[in-house]
Amino acid sequence: MIIEGTAAVVTGGASGLGEATARALAAKGAKVAVFDRDAERGEKIASEIGGIFCEVDVMSEEKVAAAFDKARVAHGQERILVNCAGVANAVKTVGKDKATGERKRYPMHQFELAIGINLVGTFRCISHSAYRMVDAEALDDNERGVIINTASVAAEDGQIGQAAYSASKGGVLAMALPIARDLMNDGVRVNTILPGIFKTPMMAMMPSQVQDALAAQVPFPKRLGTAEEYARLAIFIVENNYLNAESIRLDGGIRMAPR
Repeated sequence: MIIEGTAAVVTGGASGLGEATARALAAKGAKVAVFDRDAERGEKIASEIGGIFCEVDVMSEEKVAAAFDKARVAHGQERILVNCAGVANAVKTVGKDKATGERKRYPMHQFELAIGINLVGTFRCISHSAYRMVDAEALDDNERGVIINTASVAAEDGQIGQAAYSASKGGVLAMALPIARDLMNDGVRVNTILPGIFKTPMMAMMPSQVQDALAAQVPFPKRLGTAEEYARLAIFIVENNYLNAESIRLDGGIRMAPR
């Protein structure tokens, strides 16, 4: 797909992987809509890349619908959707109260939050986008659009405390093939990126020694991934029409240990 002049939507586009992808698409000439909950940051990025900001919570059907409507009025029907909106949490299946030593049940709201944002939220955006994308005019190879979802290496080798996160990202990974098959006769491709340990705003909140220890675990190169590297892979997926129903680990070769 030729990116120049094409409308694109990036969820979670106000920071981290989403921001880098929004910037990379805009640099290639795409008309980018930045979807995010952070209005101040999202407006700033959209202004810098010549795009549009749409305030959205992926857990809200109404807000997602309104955001796509706003983006389409400004840019026309999107042919590119990159889902980066997500949340990470870490809670053991059976925990202990630090003060009393008593056992604690898993707080189910944490599980439901991860599933709601990472999995249901991703599919909600896919559903809204694909519903209109399939009616777009066909391009080369009869292609009408491309959808890129963000899973995680935790979908395949989740660590201690990642039951909810791994389940949500495992769902994102698992649903890509059936969605690609659902949309194959409509010319819409669906692919998944599984990032490893990346230097994102969430990672930046950790002490430097923790970041260094994590980077040392990566086989090669021995460092954290950058958001720009994720964005470059997203661009490659968009431009390569023959890449479909695929999942790609972007992780420096790491396989996560139990902790």
